[in-house]
Amino acid sequence: MAELLLKHPSNAAALLLLLLTVLSLTSSLATAESSSFSQNLSPSTLGLNKPEKLSHLHFYFHDIVAGKNATAVRVAQANTTTATSPFGVVVVFDDPLTVSPDMGSKHVGEAQGIYAFASQTDSSLLVAYNFAFTEGEYNGSSLTVLGRNAVASAVREMPVVGGSGTFRFARGYAEARTQSYDLKTGNTVDEYDVYVLHY
Repeated sequence: MAELLLKHPSNAAALLLLLLTVLSLTSSLATAESSSFSQNLSPSTLGLNKPEKLSHLHFYFHDIVAGKNATAVRVAQANTTTATSPFGVVVVFDDPLTVSPDMGSKHVGEAQGIYAFASQTDSSLLVAYNFAFTEGEYNGSSLTVLGRNAVASAVREMPVVGGSGTFRFARGYAEARTQSYDLKTGNTVDEYDVYVLHY
């Protein structure tokens, strides 16, 4: 082969050009592959090779909309919003979570997020919030709730769509029951039972 290339220098140049082209394409493909923004991983890479646990959390959610220590604040409303039709109201909140209905009981975290009055016919809310825990084995972990809260129902069920910390890859649901509602102020205490699968 070397003898053939020496006798015909144009063949050598063509072969060299072909070799450089193949090397260039290979290099380009390798570069494209290494700069990809995603890759497949084994679940064990993230510690997901252990069995899932089902956890039940029970606490009270204090939504304080009136007074100097309000934890829920109206930030927007539609031009058509009235006292009898709250449709279009948006509230941001940072509500305390406690182990009993008494506000002075042990504090276990905060519920932080937003709710919007999303129904024109009843007082159903669209809710998007995190339970940010500050106590015990769940300190620093959170659960995320996203869904419909039909506040006039005796029991409301909302999906838990994820979490962080201990609750990475969490999924489940939250049940809320109104423990007390002050007609004068609008302040509410809800009892929550949260059931989540997590690793």
